[in-house]
Amino acid sequence: MHLDSTPTTTDTLAPTRPDPSFWSSVREALRGSHVDYTEGPVNRAILLLAIPMVLEMAMESVFAVVDVFVVSRLGPDAVATVGLTESLLTVLYAIAMGLSVGAMAMVARRTGEKDTEGAARTAVQAVGLGVLLALPIAITGIIFARPLLSAMGASPWVLEHGVTYARIMLGSTVSILLLFLLNAIFRGAGDAAVAMRTLWLANGINIVLGPCLVFGLGPFPALGVTGAAAATACGRSVGVVYQLVHLARGGGRVQVALRHLRLELGTMLTMLRLSLSGIFQMLVSTTSWVGLMRIVAGFGSAAVASYTISIRIILFALLPAFGLANAAATLVGQSLGAGKPERGEQAVWRAGLYNLGFLGALGFLFLVGAEPLIGIFTQDALVAPVAVTGLRILSAGFVFFAFGMVLTQAFNGAGDTWTPTWLNLACFWALELPLGYALANPLGMGPRGVFLAVTVAFSTLAVAAVVLFRRGTWKERKL
Repeated sequence: MHLDSTPTTTDTLAPTRPDPSFWSSVREALRGSHVDYTEGPVNRAILLLAIPMVLEMAMESVFAVVDVFVVSRLGPDAVATVGLTESLLTVLYAIAMGLSVGAMAMVARRTGEKDTEGAARTAVQAVGLGVLLALPIAITGIIFARPLLSAMGASPWVLEHGVTYARIMLGSTVSILLLFLLNAIFRGAGDAAVAMRTLWLANGINIVLGPCLVFGLGPFPALGVTGAAAATACGRSVGVVYQLVHLARGGGRVQVALRHLRLELGTMLTMLRLSLSGIFQMLVSTTSWVGLMRIVAGFGSAAVASYTISIRIILFALLPAFGLANAAATLVGQSLGAGKPERGEQAVWRAGLYNLGFLGALGFLFLVGAEPLIGIFTQDALVAPVAVTGLRILSAGFVFFAFGMVLTQAFNGAGDTWTPTWLNLACFWALELPLGYALANPLGMGPRGVFLAVTVAFSTLAVAAVVLFRRGTWKERKL
């Protein structure tokens, strides 16, 4: 992996004043920095953006682990309910993330151009598109929750006790989409601290309320697995209210006023074009997870539980790493808007190296500490051994995942959404799914074969992304 494409000139990187101390930069990042990210040292720009973005994703990863920890106390079937519903929600997440790609790229470009009015109008169009798409999905999910779970191979217990969980989760589509979209707008503008505070608020409520509603602590009713869904929906809804209040009240880089509340066909079509390719990109990625879950479901609820637990632990590491990837995407978008593509390129390579150090260390810890980590979540004799093996197999690919996630987000930040789409098609549909099925069934590896297919696919994507990013065609994208 050659990084010699990093620019060697330092004209645009030389600080005009002494760099503030590391800790003062940390405090500034947490408060919400108002610096111009298209000027000054690249390392400082990455730091100011990455700290709140990493902490934002860290809270998401903490919730992913805490949620499955709480539900695991109800047994493997309850964990399977969460895992199967999450697999269905991946389609929704794909739409939310796809719309977020278009919104983030356009807001970042307008911000780099110093066009605050354009950024505000873009935010309004993004919210409008999100609501229009979310409503029919929510209605469909509520009506067809049971047959959808059945199609995913749910056990009789899940079909009897888990349908309400699925209905609540699928029915909260509007809050899910808006939470993604509005945070993408804040990130694109450089208001990373607002996005961080949103997820900390939403998931903090979720983490506190979840055990209360699942087990009936204090005055709360014991709702079982349904309580986890109610807590999640409540937390996300409060987070969306916080986002909308911040946009309307102002004080950040994007402020929406009454004059912005109108539809602009040109802006919407541009965002829709970016978002459709972004949605397709994410659908390719997320539906591959649905396909993998379907393969695993053929081996029973214990296999689904082991897959769900190990994937949640992996998310604990990968979601913070996506914070660095998002920082790189914001810097690419704003640098292109400011006419400084070389600055964006350098930011990407730097963020990739930092991500490599972070994920490399965590991957080593997961490899050597897989058994005690899995033991925190389950002691089930059928679940634990498969989950341990899966965690080790997935952790072995972390050094590749580090660069792959940064580079694919960098393409998206530049508005070049088709390059990662083709990469996803090749690596996930053409490689991962057939390989996962072949290893799990004809070759007799069972769920372990699915884990191996994931590592092979993501590692292949990372190598291909490095080659394509170095070609530099992403610098020519116009928005």
